[in-house]
Amino acid sequence: MTHGNDPETEPEADQTAVIAFLADPATHAGTHLSSETVDRFDTHGNLVFLAGCDAWKIKRAVRFPYMDFSTLEKRREACAREVAINRRLAPGIYLGCVPITRSSDGKLAIGGDGEAVEWAVHMRRFGQADLLVNIAAAGGVPSDLARAVADTVLESHRGAEIVTTAAGAEQMRQLTASLSRAFARLEVFETRDVDRFTRDCRAQLDRASATLDERARRGCVRRCHGDLHLGNIVLWQGRPALFDAVEFDDAIATVDTLYDLAFLLMDLDRHRQRPAANVVLNRYLWRANDEQELAGLLAMPLFLACRAGVRAMVTAERAAQEITQPGRATADRELARAYLRAALGYLAPAPPRLLAVAGLSGTGKTTLAARIAPQLGSAPGAVHLRSDLERKSLFGVGETERLPSNTYTIETSDRVYDILRRKAGLALAAGHAVIIDAVSARPHERSDIETLARDLKVPFRGLWLTAAPEDLTARVDARRNDASDATSEVVRRQLAWQVGELSEAWIPLNSGGSPDDVLRLAEAALASW
Repeated sequence: MTHGNDPETEPEADQTAVIAFLADPATHAGTHLSSETVDRFDTHGNLVFLAGCDAWKIKRAVRFPYMDFSTLEKRREACAREVAINRRLAPGIYLGCVPITRSSDGKLAIGGDGEAVEWAVHMRRFGQADLLVNIAAAGGVPSDLARAVADTVLESHRGAEIVTTAAGAEQMRQLTASLSRAFARLEVFETRDVDRFTRDCRAQLDRASATLDERARRGCVRRCHGDLHLGNIVLWQGRPALFDAVEFDDAIATVDTLYDLAFLLMDLDRHRQRPAANVVLNRYLWRANDEQELAGLLAMPLFLACRAGVRAMVTAERAAQEITQPGRATADRELARAYLRAALGYLAPAPPRLLAVAGLSGTGKTTLAARIAPQLGSAPGAVHLRSDLERKSLFGVGETERLPSNTYTIETSDRVYDILRRKAGLALAAGHAVIIDAVSARPHERSDIETLARDLKVPFRGLWLTAAPEDLTARVDARRNDASDATSEVVRRQLAWQVGELSEAWIPLNSGGSPDDVLRLAEAALASW
């Protein structure tokens, strides 16, 4: 057996024959799912064989400190557990746990009558182009897909088993200590970076400890996916599906739901998809509609850093395995260092700020706010609070379901603005930047937002958008599948409003140009903020 960072492999666990069997196209011939070729994908814990419409996954006979597949029985248990866990998340993909058998004449078969010599997870095959990681690489993750992914993740969390505990902070304390020890042992990382990671994690833990414990008491620690990176999300029959959840250790996957989400946010950020990460975060927060999630943003720098730290550790350990492939080992060591550098960046979050984007319907508030949000504050960008969405939540209707005119009263608007300020206050107190996106035509609506920033001692700036009346009416008439209920008639009524004087904290901005032009004007206006 090997020691140190290398995986341990049982001498009797020779998988050579099974690997050759599953890689042979003849194994999969003679059925309606036959294939002339077999594609193979390897990870540090699995070997996957793709043939026709099928996928067969076996566990590698390895033992890591955090994962043990060293015996046949442990691999059988892991395969059965993987199917049980993932059928909840992707029932159309996971078909069962199947033995690879050897008959008395020595021939291997899938699901035969002989002795089981290996176990495999049987899955439906999907196109590699449909993996979110490949969608990101091919052209980026569009906003509509990012929203659908957020919905899928939230649904998985709502259906996940709650694990009652009061020790949310202790779990993260153990994780950060384990990562620091691993970094020191692996001899891939600079000592100063490891020391800084340890120090800054402790500081973030001290900052978020009470919040983590409160979230644990309130049921936010659940048996989650546990490995929610872009390579484990696929478009299946037109909808995002989560697969390959952690099966080998419940403790690794029993985490704060925001920590589970943080892996996805971190991985999007690593793939230069911060706008999509910002959409995912904001969609998740709005759909959850839970103050605990906003308060939990206090732990987001720690969560993101630990997710990057875990990837740094796993990648460094993979490099240690690649003894016969020095080029790949060198690349993985550099990637591991890049992950640790990203973790250190997350541990130094930008201070919170409050931006308001206001103006009459059709001025392009939401378009501009959504484009500024990824750039503002700590990763993955500002919390974007939109009055149209909060109004829909208030009345318990879907995002694009039109509300009747009697829901647009002064009293209802006051309630919506109260919600916006309440949510903004929670996110700001958690150290996160916020954008409030609302008409804010009445002077007290604007001054109340300024007061919130002043009370919380965070910098504030307001952008007041204007455009020609014909542009406003044309824009609202062109909207499709949007949360706003504004019509051209609403715009005409708004044009008669007296919005009063803007305070010095507000910057008038002509939004009559293209979205790119308006963004450039906004960036210039905020450059000195």
